[in-house]
Amino acid sequence: MSEQENNSSCSRESCSSCAQAGSCPSKLADMKIPANEYTHVKKVIGVISGKGGVGKSMVTASLARMMRKQGYSVGILDADITGPSIPKMYGIHEHATGNEVGMFPCIAEDETRIMSINLLLDSEDTPVIWRGPIIAGVVKQFWEEVLWGDLDYLFVDMPPGTGDVPLTVFQSLPLDGVVIVTSPQDLVQMIVKKAFYMARQMNIPVLGIVENYSYLKCPDCGKEIPVFGESHIEEIAAQIGVEVLGKIPLDPELAKIVEEERFYEAEPEYLKDEVKEALA
Repeated sequence: MSEQENNSSCSRESCSSCAQAGSCPSKLADMKIPANEYTHVKKVIGVISGKGGVGKSMVTASLARMMRKQGYSVGILDADITGPSIPKMYGIHEHATGNEVGMFPCIAEDETRIMSINLLLDSEDTPVIWRGPIIAGVVKQFWEEVLWGDLDYLFVDMPPGTGDVPLTVFQSLPLDGVVIVTSPQDLVQMIVKKAFYMARQMNIPVLGIVENYSYLKCPDCGKEIPVFGESHIEEIAAQIGVEVLGKIPLDPELAKIVEEERFYEAEPEYLKDEVKEALA
């Protein structure tokens, strides 16, 4: 039976025996969690990847920084619970606070609002050794219980892959679209397509692709050196019908800003102007 035929013959009484029970289009809308009365977000954008190690947090922060520089109010929900890095990139080390109503996001130097598990732990070095359902529950709390206020954009830095937590974000948060992050390696086609087909199956628009570690620019002659191999992202993007929103180089200055925890000063010129159109 085709996917279309399976969906058309779906019965609300038969979900327990359905192979698509977790991602059936007829059920997804019912699982969205409403925000609290103090949260008003115009656009929720997920940043995803088919595998780890492609610099997804860097891309999330870059997208947030670009829109912040355009004058938009921006937040980052760090859903990568076992590998949180967003707070450190922005130099945030204090604990998040709250009251009987909910939790307050921490505010970076450029006024980006951030919530991450590292802002709630006793120590930043404390490992998060939790099972998937508990991690997924925390991500939902970051949406339900954090008082985000008025935001134009909330970027969700998702964990890699297609497991419990990405599925929870797709099902529970009102995503307006996702950006796929990849790198120029042999596995790129499979990585991009896994993320793309997951988003499509969950009825979430794919806004575009960003390629990280795309090249190293020679400081002497300016030649672009493909350290991780020749990029094929343009042809892959054409195959699945999405835009390439940028190619991020291996940039020592960008790495320095991250290491010095000054990402609020970053100038994400490596992202194309099409990013603003894609996110509009």
